[in-house]
Amino acid sequence: MRIACGIEYDGEPFLGFQTQKQGITVQSCLEQAISQVADQPVQVVCCGRTDTGVSARHQIVHFDTSAERSERQWKLGVNSSGHRAIAVLWIKKVPDDFHARFSTTSRSYQYTIINRDVRPAINRHHLTWELTPLNEQAMHEAAQSLLGTHDFSALRSSQCQSKEPVKTITRAEVIRRGELIHFYITASGFLHHMIRNIMGVLIPIGKGEQPINWLKQVVDSGDRRQAGITAPPNGLVFVGATYPQQYEIPQL
Repeated sequence: MRIACGIEYDGEPFLGFQTQKQGITVQSCLEQAISQVADQPVQVVCCGRTDTGVSARHQIVHFDTSAERSERQWKLGVNSSGHRAIAVLWIKKVPDDFHARFSTTSRSYQYTIINRDVRPAINRHHLTWELTPLNEQAMHEAAQSLLGTHDFSALRSSQCQSKEPVKTITRAEVIRRGELIHFYITASGFLHHMIRNIMGVLIPIGKGEQPINWLKQVVDSGDRRQAGITAPPNGLVFVGATYPQQYEIPQL
């Protein structure tokens, strides 16, 4: 039997999602809690792996088990025995052909900058601080060059293992709300460090250090050396994913 669930987590305590040889990760803690409820070893598969310090508002995972539990028992059991920085939002049986990673049709992220001259104290682990005033309109205009299907080799890390650098972006929006600047992005998929590398280009544009068309030039070059530095992970949050309707995956 295949079970899917939606989870949220605070990325600050973890060395990313994927299990590592040293240190705690979201996957290792989640598997431990689910295995305890199932009374058998369980492995989980996630929609999109996140790096150290990156949080998720609605990460989708699935696991296979022969253990019979009600949805209420699964959710209460995992939440009561799991790490306090991870919460199961919902859980349900799904068809055996459902796959948290390969069945998705899109993924969405949000990156948030606090733009002021004083470093943040509250929510500091979930914000990237930039004291130089940023022009969010210039950042938004630059981000429009991301829309559509492109080869994003110039915005991937050297450790990226993806065989396909071509992705389709359907949303790229920069919005300011007071001191906070939010970058929203939705795509068919993402490369390793792709969003943080995009922000490494957008922030200098916002500062006026680079022209608005710099992001397009970087993407067109296909050369990672032409881009800026990788932005910090703090402001990055996995927002959610979409799936074909037949799976009836909740959208939060």
